[in-house]
Amino acid sequence: MRSLVYDDYEIGAVRSTFGRTITETDIVLHAGQTGDFYPHHMDAEWCKTQPFGQRIAHGTLVFSVGVGMSAGELNPEAFSYGYDKLRFTKPVFIGDTISVRITISEKRDYPKRPEYGVVVERLEVINQNKETVLVCDHLLLVNRNKPDSQ
Repeated sequence: MRSLVYDDYEIGAVRSTFGRTITETDIVLHAGQTGDFYPHHMDAEWCKTQPFGQRIAHGTLVFSVGVGMSAGELNPEAFSYGYDKLRFTKPVFIGDTISVRITISEKRDYPKRPEYGVVVERLEVINQNKETVLVCDHLLLVNRNKPDSQ
């Protein structure tokens, strides 16, 4: 755990995660949890007739795994406010290994609660071929004051 307040975040700062391979089990479990049994994810023979030629991971699975991978140290001065600009830019296949690059891309005021500011983390999920497969902005509400000055 590490306390970082709004002023501690630097635009342009980058961190990256280790890789994680997406498995058939991931896809089957995600389908069961979400009810999304579309053939794009579940029917190998049908997928052979489609442009990608094989089953693809659910976009929501890639998003969930990527977000989980990006969660690093706990910062008691910040909490997630949501995600913006979510895009699935390339398919993820069974056996692909993904990692996440997190870049502090923006900082701005939060008028509803002036004791907080918004820090935007750009999350890029990248496959083993260095291709971006998902991108989104993670919004953090971050305390502007040092913990001992409240």
